[in-house]
Amino acid sequence: MTSSTSLNYTNLRDIWYTMIGIPGLEDIHIWLSIPICSMYIVAFVGNTFLILLISTEHSLHEPMYFFLSMLALADIFLSTVTIPKVLAIFWFQARGITFAICVSQMFFLHFVFVKESGILLSMAFDHYVAICYPLRYTNILTPSVISRMGSASVTRSFFIYFPLIFLVYRLTYCGKNIIYHSYCEHMGIARLACDSIKVNIYYGMVVALFSICLDVVLIIVSYILILCAVFRIPSRDARLKALGTCASHVCVILLFYTPVFFSSLAHRFGGHSIPVHVHILLANLYVVLPPSLNPIIYGVKTKQIKERFVEVFSLNKALC
Repeated sequence: MTSSTSLNYTNLRDIWYTMIGIPGLEDIHIWLSIPICSMYIVAFVGNTFLILLISTEHSLHEPMYFFLSMLALADIFLSTVTIPKVLAIFWFQARGITFAICVSQMFFLHFVFVKESGILLSMAFDHYVAICYPLRYTNILTPSVISRMGSASVTRSFFIYFPLIFLVYRLTYCGKNIIYHSYCEHMGIARLACDSIKVNIYYGMVVALFSICLDVVLIIVSYILILCAVFRIPSRDARLKALGTCASHVCVILLFYTPVFFSSLAHRFGGHSIPVHVHILLANLYVVLPPSLNPIIYGVKTKQIKERFVEVFSLNKALC
């Protein structure tokens, strides 16, 4: 009897799971899909344009823009891993998902998120070197160094979050197949299990502390050093130019981390006072809003990108 029951629990991983979308707001899913779809289109088109522009424009073959192209690629993956399924739920009520696909989405979501955090840290280091060691900038940030930094962020993300696959597969599942979310994430899957998930909780907290939180601390340290260097510059115009160089990156950092920390704090301390649909809306926000606004921020704040965009737009308009 025990063997049969265990087999049934194991086979329950192979059943179809149902994703609710945004619980409590099912009646307005179609309306919510309009801004989400719009932001996804902007994110995909804008970041693709940035990648193509940086790869084809030789004047942009500098360390800062190589990191920016990495960020744009990560943004495309971050939104594409989640938003198509969200829109399928909202438009076609395509709520079914297999356990294997759900776990795959979970892994790639967390993997890309931490990879993007690592890229933002690399960009902070780039700004630190550019302002504090301007004469050695190209000698320090050589193409091989940039390549190794990008590879390091990918490798770190993979080894941090690959164990999550085993952590969710080791659990016993006994019939709960409703996922109260619009995409699959670690704790959402773990809560479907009928045994203890303490290991999952502790592991999630530890990796968040030693990846996202560590990145934030190092970024803050970088900008403290940058500000110290900037305010030692005697020329006011030079100080403003140096601060302007960092402005777009600071905006992107705030845009990326603020929804995450707000959502995390709401989960930890909000308790039942914050409705579930608010948590899920925030979760959808931080996978589509930063990717949609990043290319706009860099397009407005970066002179070379703005000028090239105007040239391309003017050429297309003339051809029409």
